[in-house]
Amino acid sequence: MLNWLKIKNIALIEALDIEFGEGFNVITGETGAGKSILLGTIALLLGGRAGKGIIRSGTERCELAAGITVKNNIQDTFLSALEQADIPFEPESREIQLRRVIGKSSNRNYINDTPVTLQTLKNIGNLLVDIHAANEHQSLLNRGTQLDILDRFGKLDELTGNCRNLCKELNTLRTEREKTFADMPSSIEAEHLKMIVMEIEKVSPEDDEDEKLNVKHSLAANSKTILELSSRSAMKLCDSEESIVDKLGEVYRDIQELAHIDSAKAEPLLTTCGQIVEQVRDLSYEIENYGSNVELDEQSFRDLENRLSDLQTIKRRYGPSLERVLLECEKARERLLVYSDAEKLRQEFQKKEDNLLAKLKTVAQKLSKERKKAAKGFCRQVEVKLKVLGFLQSELDISFSETEATERGMDRIEFLFSANPGEKIQPLRNIASSGEISRVMLALKTVLADADTIPVLIFDEIDVNIGGETANQVGKELLDLASNRQILCISHLAQVAACGQNHYAVVKNVHSGRTISTIKHLSTDDKITEIARMLGASKAARAHAKELLKL
Repeated sequence: MLNWLKIKNIALIEALDIEFGEGFNVITGETGAGKSILLGTIALLLGGRAGKGIIRSGTERCELAAGITVKNNIQDTFLSALEQADIPFEPESREIQLRRVIGKSSNRNYINDTPVTLQTLKNIGNLLVDIHAANEHQSLLNRGTQLDILDRFGKLDELTGNCRNLCKELNTLRTEREKTFADMPSSIEAEHLKMIVMEIEKVSPEDDEDEKLNVKHSLAANSKTILELSSRSAMKLCDSEESIVDKLGEVYRDIQELAHIDSAKAEPLLTTCGQIVEQVRDLSYEIENYGSNVELDEQSFRDLENRLSDLQTIKRRYGPSLERVLLECEKARERLLVYSDAEKLRQEFQKKEDNLLAKLKTVAQKLSKERKKAAKGFCRQVEVKLKVLGFLQSELDISFSETEATERGMDRIEFLFSANPGEKIQPLRNIASSGEISRVMLALKTVLADADTIPVLIFDEIDVNIGGETANQVGKELLDLASNRQILCISHLAQVAACGQNHYAVVKNVHSGRTISTIKHLSTDDKITEIARMLGASKAARAHAKELLKL
């Protein structure tokens, strides 16, 4: 139940702190006193969006908070929702606190002092409080709303959830397919890709081949110079008359004569000279060998240049590096593979889609069967409530027509209603009387409330356009509904107010030039006065008020 409500600086309310009782709570007051502000505050705490001008003029922000006791029969669902939102909760306390601070530039939301998003506040709030307003009469005529009502009554959340999930999978699959085939190569692109692969494969480059060939080309381009230089160097070392080896031979012979004179000192010199002669001969051999490996094959040189030219061409078109060329060739091959496998891909996507559609149809058929079963019980229960509300021989039925399976199943329904015997049953939207619509709405809501586990129901002038004996029955019906849940009802009907177990009056006063709305819990005498005001404020009205309270 809604235990308490605190409001600060919202519209006409400067500060308000009110506690509500169990059972049937009635809220009354003159038009414009601030009853709608009170309801709007609760809606804000349940995740409603704050409109401009909600903050009381002259202040920078407004604050609102409420404490709500959690019923045992919704504890598991509620605890699961809190756990998903990572909100701490002590089950022993059973009270959850909702709070919002709304500023001109920023809003903050809390559940048990834990900051939460507006959507989380809404998700949690929907498990605790259900608001039924008079403006819902038009939404009741909407077939989508009627389907929601039937699903709630039949407790078909699991089946409707399965339909939604399968449709999400279908949408994901179709998006993936669209993206895949949107990126599929066209026939023109495929021809271009074939040309790329053919040109590169014709050259058939290898990794780093261009770098290796550039080294060979550099050597081949200078082969003549290399031969001339190596030949001349070898001759200077060994093969000419004035070669270095010959000169060293002369030096060697001079040192030999020195050895005859002073062998101790000349012998080492002789050894060193011999070693130098051998080194010069080795150097000459290596130079000759180096020159002999250089080929002067003109055809090979032209072939080398042609190969480098081919590599340079594909590098210019698909490079700049040979690595990049090879990568482009691989990418072209992969794209061509996608093109050639397009039909296979289409078949795979179609198979997956057909499988999901079959599952969706199966779930939708099961959902339709459960809806038709629930519809019979729902209509009978509503007819019972309608009798209490003055429709002694009314009839309610639900027509079904089959549609393509969607996230809402495969049913299109219409609430059909006949208010009196002999009248043709027809769509509820064809009913002209707002009073009749109000009573049908109340009957639907009370039946739906019996099927729900939400602990707090709020009715905002749902008894509009109802009067007389029917108003007495509406009050009694709301009182019966409050036997296992808390009811808050904003009403202009004295008959309904008289049935309230707790009565609150909203009053608007002017203090220091400012209009302020307040609310107070009425004593028995105050309740008589308030109901008398609602009846006309005469002596007879007061007597009538006392009589209503006795009844």
